[in-house]
Amino acid sequence: MSLTGKTIGFIGAGAMAEALAGGLLAAGVARPRLLAADVDEARRQRVESALEIRTTADNAELVEHSDVVVLAVKPNVVGPVLEELFGAGSVDPTRSLWVSIAAGVRIAALESQLSGAARIVRAMPNTPALIRCGATAYCGNARAGDEDLAAARSLFDSVGISWQAPAEELLDAVTGLSGSGPAYVFAFLEALIEAGVGVGLPRDVAAQLAEQTLYGAARLARESDRSAAELRQQVSSPGGTTLAGLEQLDTLDLAGALREAVAAATRRARELGEAS
Repeated sequence: MSLTGKTIGFIGAGAMAEALAGGLLAAGVARPRLLAADVDEARRQRVESALEIRTTADNAELVEHSDVVVLAVKPNVVGPVLEELFGAGSVDPTRSLWVSIAAGVRIAALESQLSGAARIVRAMPNTPALIRCGATAYCGNARAGDEDLAAARSLFDSVGISWQAPAEELLDAVTGLSGSGPAYVFAFLEALIEAGVGVGLPRDVAAQLAEQTLYGAARLARESDRSAAELRQQVSSPGGTTLAGLEQLDTLDLAGALREAVAAATRRARELGEAS
């Protein structure tokens, strides 16, 4: 593991930081190598109880003791946190690798507060990381070397899969697809459950069958050597029930709706990035 021997600190001890720290523990990182900082005492106590790692209310203390610093705060908090850390010039931002998971905060904005000499990786994880089934894309700045990028990959591979984007601009598209994608799936799941209720199934049964169907289909797609199109064709017998349902989805242009959803989320990600 590229994080062997490194101390990883999380500024912000929310759900995503807890998920990443838990993934690292499962991957073999020793507890003394993990540290989390948060102003919320309740969050610190939760992380201490759940993961048995050290926490602090002092961000500067965390940075001083961390080889990798993960910015796991809300996007609107990144600026104030960094300003407080480096406003007095008492902390060296070039000592650590900085990994930001703050949505929409671009590398240039981070460099303006961390200094142009800082090593930075910006990443876009998604919420299934909470159960170690996440999909993350990441991109480093010019100062981030191969070892830094390998460390970031190890971090995000501990909670799912990761992909190194060749250009930061692609993170907006990643946000539109996998960052926002779980919500599209949840919306589809809601609709599928309601459809099952509509044809006479009890709601709890419709929910159980729909959830397992989505889970099983996604797992089959991940583990099969066939493409999604091939898997769809495999279960679409001429004149059969599945084809009848798919024809309705084509008529309603499900594919077009998903294209528009991903495009709209991508545009919004770009707008937020331009404003950061």
